[in-house]
Amino acid sequence: MSPTLVAVAHGSRDPRAARSTYALVEAVRKARPEVTVRTAFLELTEPLLSEVLAELDEPAVVVPLLLSGGYHVHVDIPGVAGGHQVAPALGPSALLVEALSDRLREAGWREGPVVLAAAGSTDQRAVDDSLTVGRMLSDALETDVTTSFVSAASPTVEEACAGRRVAVATYLLAPGFFADRVAEAAGPAVCSAPLGDHPAVAGLVWQRYDASRS
Repeated sequence: MSPTLVAVAHGSRDPRAARSTYALVEAVRKARPEVTVRTAFLELTEPLLSEVLAELDEPAVVVPLLLSGGYHVHVDIPGVAGGHQVAPALGPSALLVEALSDRLREAGWREGPVVLAAAGSTDQRAVDDSLTVGRMLSDALETDVTTSFVSAASPTVEEACAGRRVAVATYLLAPGFFADRVAEAAGPAVCSAPLGDHPAVAGLVWQRYDASRS
């Protein structure tokens, strides 16, 4: 029997974030209905990861629905997971670059420089992961990409966009406070939607699950 896949998002007070998370997890579930898939959150939204894992009688692989490998991925989630396997963060990955590229084109981008707008972190590992994705996106789009951050790192999205004609690639999984800040910073510029339930993201969740099974 395959381990249960427990997809864990950060959690948010904004109900749009939870709806987006559940839509992504539903896309994951539909791709491989033979595997049990559960949704959990680290904080602010129920059910919490600790509650979901406590209900399980079988092994699980915990897949963080987080785009970079910061404190939550390296410390918080393993601290709750106990004996269950924990997958790495979703990023960096070529599948995320695919999803970012598609969302940009859906928003109307065709050419020109791009600002990648990531959440940001005080953990340098997370910052480095976002910088890597920025370089990958630059290669994929064959254009200049500046990686920026909503908080806790620099340059900020506002700084990266100031005085320039750019498009903004929203490097976030779900709508909410951070996505609203990105859209505000972008102003009239092309600004892509969060990655959400893009098929490449759902496929990446399974990729992380398969690579982490014991």
